[in-house]
Amino acid sequence: MEETSNPVRITVINPNSSDTVTQSIDKALDPLRWTGGPVIDCLTLSEGPPGIETQCHVDGVISPLSDLIRAEDATTSAFVIACFSDPGLHSAREITSSAVFGIAESAYSMALNLGEKFGVIAILSGSVIRQQRYIRQMGLSQRYAASIALNTGVSGLEGDSAGDQLVEAGRVLIDTHGADVLILGCAGMARFRERVATELNVPVIDPCQAATIQAVASVLLAVSA
Repeated sequence: MEETSNPVRITVINPNSSDTVTQSIDKALDPLRWTGGPVIDCLTLSEGPPGIETQCHVDGVISPLSDLIRAEDATTSAFVIACFSDPGLHSAREITSSAVFGIAESAYSMALNLGEKFGVIAILSGSVIRQQRYIRQMGLSQRYAASIALNTGVSGLEGDSAGDQLVEAGRVLIDTHGADVLILGCAGMARFRERVATELNVPVIDPCQAATIQAVASVLLAVSA
């Protein structure tokens, strides 16, 4: 690989305004950082709602998210949109020549390599509807087991009791719906990934890790080409 004067940078954007969620994402991405590797910066969209929990929230962040991508574009090799509804994904791909990864799209594609059927742990029943629609649009319905909602908002993931809820939802997805891979359906669930995987003994995908892994691969391959 040739030396470059400017560091390769991946910009991960949390489209909600919760710094706690951004910090959780940032910590989850530590295993993907190494000396000499791409710089991974996690940013918070201050104009976003505290949690993206409705379709109106999804639609409402597209404009400020696009503005932030434009502002960061000159110093970014790849972007990650760190919300499981993938807000503004297609708009972002129109306004930058850099690769843009949505964490839901990335998690679904990774799940196909790890098992036969994936299940999603969602936050709210409205999230389940959006997930079902997205999976159908991607043509993955035959590989989709189900989504189980915790019926809590993003802020409800901050307490340790949320880990118990994730484990129980994952168990239902496995035992009742036949899932052999689990996807955490919210960026705010990142800190529970290892616990859920250990207790349920199945692959568990944190979508921010999935998208950032793919972003790292894309920029490294581009640099080495």
